[in-house]
Formats: sequence, structure tokens, C-alpha cells
Amino acid sequence: MSERAAPGDCIFCRIAAGEAPCHCVHQDELTITFMDIMPASDGHLMIIPKRHYETLYEADEESLLRIMANSRRIALAMRQVLQPDGLVVRQLNGAAAGQVVFHYHMHLVPRRRGDSPPLHGRAKANPAHLADQADRIAAALQGG
Repeated sequence: MSERAAPGDCIFCRIAAGEAPCHCVHQDELTITFMDIMPASDGHLMIIPKRHYETLYEADEESLLRIMANSRRIALAMRQVLQPDGLVVRQLNGAAAGQVVFHYHMHLVPRRRGDSPPLHGRAKANPAHLADQADRIAAALQGG
């Protein structure tokens, strides 16, 4: 199942505009980072540009550079809070590559030794757990 939608109907556009809920970890004028509600592993985050681009091919350089810079800062906070053994940084372009939501996004997926690396999560996570993780990672970003 994929979600190809016009920008006004795109779930990630609605999240970026504050019209749909998310467990936000960080946002600035160009990007927003939030917990994946169907995580591939505990602590799975997504970073998206606030402007709608289906894939890397359409995205503007300023947003891409900000996403990459934020990914490092957020990954360091994630490592401090969750202490994973590793981190998968993944970005998919097009249905043939496994893209499901057609709004450019980067996944930060914490991994533990012995984890099998699924491409996407299979079940919704507990919202209270996501909120707790988002709060803890956000606090670590702020140096708390």
C-alpha cells in the first residue's frame, strides 16, 4: 500500500502544518522530526522537509542539507537516550525502492545486535511510549 497524494492531502504535509498529530522531537523553519507510528524498531524517527517533495529528485538543496545536519544532531541525542548498538539511516525514492509515503523523508532507525532489519514496521506503537521517547530525545537535543 502506498500513499501518493497531492500536497494538500499528504499526511506528512498535514503533520508539518500542524494539522495532524505527531510525536515531535524537533522542528525548525525547514524540517520536522517525529516518531514513526509504525516503527521498524524501538525509537524509529523520521525527518521530513516541511515543503512537499515526493522524492530526493525534486527536493531543494537547502532542505536536504538541513535534514542531513539535523540527522546527526538527532542521532547523537537518540544514542544518548536509547543507547542502541547501531543506527540505520535510510531514505527510499519511488515505489520500486520501497517508498510508501510519497513525501521525501529520512528514517533514523536504532538497531540492537541480533535485530532483523525490516524495511518498515508492521504494527502501530503505543502512543504513550512514543510520546515518552519523543520527550526524552527532545530534552537530550536541548542538552537536558
